Amino acid sequence: MNLKTTWRYIPLLEASGQTQMAIDQWLLEKHSSGLHPPTLRFYTWSPVAISLGYHQRRYPTRWHEIIWQGQPIDIVRRPTGGRAVLHQGDLTYMVVCSGFSGSLSQVYQQICEFLIIGWRSLGVELHYGQASRSYLEQPNCFATSTNADLVDQYNNKLIGSAQFRQGNAILQHGSILLNPDSDLFKQVFNTSPSLQLSFTTINSATILMITNVLLQAASQCFNIEFITQPLSEREWQEIKSLDQNL
Repeated sequence: MNLKTTWRYIPLLEASGQTQMAIDQWLLEKHSSGLHPPTLRFYTWSPVAISLGYHQRRYPTRWHEIIWQGQPIDIVRRPTGGRAVLHQGDLTYMVVCSGFSGSLSQVYQQICEFLIIGWRSLGVELHYGQASRSYLEQPNCFATSTNADLVDQYNNKLIGSAQFRQGNAILQHGSILLNPDSDLFKQVFNTSPSLQLSFTTINSATILMITNVLLQAASQCFNIEFITQPLSEREWQEIKSLDQNL
């Protein structure tokens, strides 16, 4: 009998970028130490933030002066690579796992398969981008699409992903572009977002529906069962301790 592997699912969580990155880092460290199962989670960022790739040192200093709805936007550094991402009107997915083999691009595609399956059931066909390393010249992650990113039939980028490995453990997370504010996006990147989804509105109910569809797709794609388990108080204390050291 083929027994399914069990993963943890952490329900949708809204928090600051610094806290979200601390959670991702904590999950990776626990999993790489053999103390935590593979995990999938989705989250949103509050307040609005720009996340920088781990090695991204150059970005416009004016970003520190941008105000959105009366608050300055956060500037946060990810543990993963890639270019800057504006986290407003987006949904972030995160996978911490191990056991995937192959090249970097092959592992990306093995993990991203559940996103392709899920969005296909939502009526959006996605395929991988093909940009060269010239993307490094762009501060904006969504300006180009590498073979780690997912684009629609018109080559508009819907999902930008990044990855970090610690031993055999993999952290992969990515931003799913849902309904970014065009004015804010243009203020940050001097261009408008090119992708427009067919949803009439994107609200909490829509996001919950999307996460449920993607959760089901992941279960099918990886042949796994999920145990839904929010972060415990003890886990929050460990994460907060890590957050202070980031």
